Amino acid sequence: MPIDDEHLGAIASGKSTYATWRDGHNLPVVTGFHIRNLLDVELAPWAWKGGRGAFLDLEGTDETNDSYLLELAPRTESVPMRHIYEEMVYVIAGRGATKVWQDGGESVSFEWQAGSLFAIPLNAHYQHFNTSGVESARFISVTSGPLVINLYHNLEFVFDCPFSFTDRFGGKPDYFSGEGRDLPGRIWDTNFIADVNSLPLKSWDERGSGSTNRMLELSESSMAAHISQFPVGTYKKAHRHGPGAHVIIIDGEGYSLMWPEGSDIQKFDWQVGSLVVPPDQWFHQHFNTGKIPAKYLALRWNSKKYKVFKQYAVDLGVNAGGSQIETEDEDPRVREIFDAELVKNGVR
Repeated sequence: MPIDDEHLGAIASGKSTYATWRDGHNLPVVTGFHIRNLLDVELAPWAWKGGRGAFLDLEGTDETNDSYLLELAPRTESVPMRHIYEEMVYVIAGRGATKVWQDGGESVSFEWQAGSLFAIPLNAHYQHFNTSGVESARFISVTSGPLVINLYHNLEFVFDCPFSFTDRFGGKPDYFSGEGRDLPGRIWDTNFIADVNSLPLKSWDERGSGSTNRMLELSESSMAAHISQFPVGTYKKAHRHGPGAHVIIIDGEGYSLMWPEGSDIQKFDWQVGSLVVPPDQWFHQHFNTGKIPAKYLALRWNSKKYKVFKQYAVDLGVNAGGSQIETEDEDPRVREIFDAELVKNGVR
């Protein structure tokens, strides 16, 4: 089969199908390793989605997944759509509602607010509504779009596939009620979390003394999430894993260190609303230098129920075959930087 002009252009530019599709939206594309505040990111009109938006193409995604910001003005709604890739949504600001439905089925609606987390069931139709008359609603979505768009390189299939995954969403009226079930390994299996800051966490001392955590499975997706919290004056042990973990700070202040093995350590300060995406196989660790416990939400690959990529033992030392650097093996500079930051902030 001959190569058409569009694909010849893609070969010449070196762009993937996903990157070509993304750039065709003419939105801001934020790059780098981290974003200090998601509320400060400049947005542009986005007719395809409705509202205003920006793509967040940070280094650590490695084009396995992506994220975007969408903001809806008061009393407006997004364009209805469906797609064959997964999507997780975290509400940064505002309040509203989302409607989800299958072809020929009844729609299911649920309300959300700042701090809510949910996943769009695969290939279901959906639409977001800002129900406030005065406040804009802004949320970040993490999707498997790059992987799917590059794999099929056919946008009609990706955005207009007629198949309904009723095993993921069958139209039950209480699908997004927020009910869930406990699974082994600190896992909470649900379809909707009204407020991630209110979800009870469980002890996970292997990642650092006093550390607590909750693994999240959402809407039968192969992408997943987790929430972790650690006390004042402490830090998480360094570890590494595959690409695509979008770490959103939801409480506290501090910084993260990231580095590829054998290279210089890089420091990134954060606060509530910051985003950090560690690159593939870079060691990274998070430090609480504030005066309250620090908490973050990570939207990522590697569901425990539906495995796609390699699962890393992030709470087992590298000397024991895991991917974590134990305290006794860490670079002395790590503690030196931390002690200096604590003194500067007046924290014990």
